[in-house]
Amino acid sequence: MRGLIAPVAAAALLTAGCAATGVDRSFTPREAPAKPPVAEETTPAPETVQVGKTMTVTIERPVGADPVLLKAFTDYYLASWRAVVGDDDTGYTELVEDPAAREAYDWVASFAGQRVKGTAKVYAMRVTAVVGDGAQVNACVDETGLRLTKGAPAWTRKPYLQAVVVHRGDDGVWRIKGFRHSWKGCAR
Repeated sequence: MRGLIAPVAAAALLTAGCAATGVDRSFTPREAPAKPPVAEETTPAPETVQVGKTMTVTIERPVGADPVLLKAFTDYYLASWRAVVGDDDTGYTELVEDPAAREAYDWVASFAGQRVKGTAKVYAMRVTAVVGDGAQVNACVDETGLRLTKGAPAWTRKPYLQAVVVHRGDDGVWRIKGFRHSWKGCAR
C-alpha cells in the first residue's frame, strides 16, 4: 500500500496544476522587447595615396585590426609600386627579408620599361594569425584599374587575394618574409 501512495500523490499534483481555473490562458504572441542600441563601428573613409605622377592606391582599412601589422602590408605594397614608377627604387627592400626579398626584387624588375597609370585598390585587410614574432596578413587587391604601356599581366585582370607572412625582427620592425596569392576569396 505504501508503494502506491507516492505515485498516486504525484499524479494528483500534476493534474491539479493542469486543471482549468476559469482564466483563459490561451497563447498570445507579442513582439520581443527591443534590444538596446549598439554603438556602430564606423569604417574610416578609404585613403587614397598618390604613387608617382600617374598612379594612386585606394586603401580601405578595417576597424579593430592591428594597425601595425596592416601597415607592414600597405607600406610594402606602396613602396613596391613606387619602385616600379621610379619614385623610390629601393625603399621596398627595407620592408622584406629572405626568402621574400628575392621575389619582391624579381616582381619590381619585371616592370622594367613599363609605365603605369590608374588606380589600384587594397581592401578586406585582416590579420589572420599571430604567433610569437610571426603573423599573416591577408588583403584583397584589385588592380583592374591600372593601365600598363606594355600590356597588363594576367593578375591585373581581376581582384586577387594576397597573403603575406610577416616577421618581427630584433629591431621590432615587421618585415615581409613570404607571399601567397589566390584567385579565390576577393570577389566584389
